[in-house]
Amino acid sequence: MIAKLCGGALPALLATSVGLATPGLAQDKNETLVVGFTNEAVTLDPSKMAGTADRFFLFQMFELLVQPDRDGKTIPWLAESWNVVEENGKNRIDVTLRPGLKFHNGDPVTSEDFEFSFQRESNPQISRGASRHTKVERFEVIDDRRFSIHFKEPDGGYIASYLHLTALPKKYFQKVGDQGFLKHPIGTGPWKFVSRKPGEELQLTLNEDYWNKDHRPTVKNLVIRVIPEELTRVAAFRNGEVDWIDNVPLPLVAEFKKMNGVKTFSTHSGNNLYFDFPQHNTKSPFHDVRVRQAVAMGFDMDAIIKNVLYGQGRRYTGIGTSSSGYDAAVKPYAYDPVKAKELLAAAGYPNGFDTPCYNMTTQREPSIKEMGEAVYAYLQTIGVRCQIRNVEYGAWIDLIKRSNSKLDGITTNMSSQGIPADPGNSWAAILHSYDSEQGFGAYSHTADKKMDQYVEQLQSTMDAQKRAEVIREAGRYRYENVLAGIPTYEPIMTMAWRDNVDFKPWPFPGYWRAFQEVGLKN
Repeated sequence: MIAKLCGGALPALLATSVGLATPGLAQDKNETLVVGFTNEAVTLDPSKMAGTADRFFLFQMFELLVQPDRDGKTIPWLAESWNVVEENGKNRIDVTLRPGLKFHNGDPVTSEDFEFSFQRESNPQISRGASRHTKVERFEVIDDRRFSIHFKEPDGGYIASYLHLTALPKKYFQKVGDQGFLKHPIGTGPWKFVSRKPGEELQLTLNEDYWNKDHRPTVKNLVIRVIPEELTRVAAFRNGEVDWIDNVPLPLVAEFKKMNGVKTFSTHSGNNLYFDFPQHNTKSPFHDVRVRQAVAMGFDMDAIIKNVLYGQGRRYTGIGTSSSGYDAAVKPYAYDPVKAKELLAAAGYPNGFDTPCYNMTTQREPSIKEMGEAVYAYLQTIGVRCQIRNVEYGAWIDLIKRSNSKLDGITTNMSSQGIPADPGNSWAAILHSYDSEQGFGAYSHTADKKMDQYVEQLQSTMDAQKRAEVIREAGRYRYENVLAGIPTYEPIMTMAWRDNVDFKPWPFPGYWRAFQEVGLKN
């Protein structure tokens, strides 16, 4: 682990060039910003987003109708205005697009492009977030700049998640097809696609015709390198081969904060980590709530946060601590190995049992690999004998997709609730029973009818106060029954950049990694 290297091998590694030279864009250092990301995107098609890491890449190039500003206040973005209207007992959202919007190829952005986006993102055969659109009755194009989204019944999640829809170029998509779009994606964002080497880097160039004159980059080129290995990423930064990195290794955060000529920013990453298991499988030990409770009591998460995560995390109980529905009265399960063994015995496992334990090796969050190893070591002591199987990010995504239904044990897991937080759409994906026709439960290994009712009630609740009440009630039921796994912690992520980089962090949809406002100082 990196902590063991800090005293000896680390300085030598940091002094060694890692040889990450980039041809083309990166040749002119005065016009090119080079950044190092821990994770790779699974897709460059917004309709097929598989996880939060995809947003780090996608939302350099693509944009939403509505999003939070730098202070977290929801503002119109590609929409010039939007309004919720109630008529004849039903709701609709009326949207007016900004005038003069263009895609990267010069085509105008029209209402038909958003209708096309809606058709893709509401199709469970294409989108893993199709459940977000189940309450929509129809999409109405009024003219090139105006459209309405009509609802069969109220949908608070639609508003909480910024109307969901990404600007997709209908004509271009129809011309080049799905594969052609993946080879050269086109959006409306501040950065335009140049080239991609999967697993290595994404090259982008400034969108000179970008509509937002107040919040835009000033540097000409952006190169995003994928550097999952912590020491290599740090070495690339120290050697000047990258100008900016995410996920500063936790043992080095304090050192980075003291470095001359370096700026840092630490924040909740927007992710919520938990351990999941196949509760839906009646033949699995984890179908029994006593086994799930035993696992919840079988590891000391507070000690892991302190000693493995260097204090860079905060406990939560299934609802983001920044959510309006956060309930401080619900406390995490206390570490109690004696009680855990009693529960296992009562469930019919007095001698414990063997189970696969999947551990993500890609550092999607800082030290997630080491955190998983620590939890699984604890579980051995209560009789949950882990057969540890290491998986990289892409393989992990395949593992947790319910359409594949491959999960046969415990796995590290995560789900974003947005910034600001609202668990409604996250729960539709990870907590509602799997329903391929409705698009529910794309990543769910839970099957509980009462929880389904809560999730569906939350989707149809638009009043903010009532919504918070439903979140709290559902959250208590979820936690008492250990559904959708065991919540562990919200990671605190630190990014670092050289002081000649003028970087202003934006919270969403790029989860602090969108280079909406960035430049290089002379």
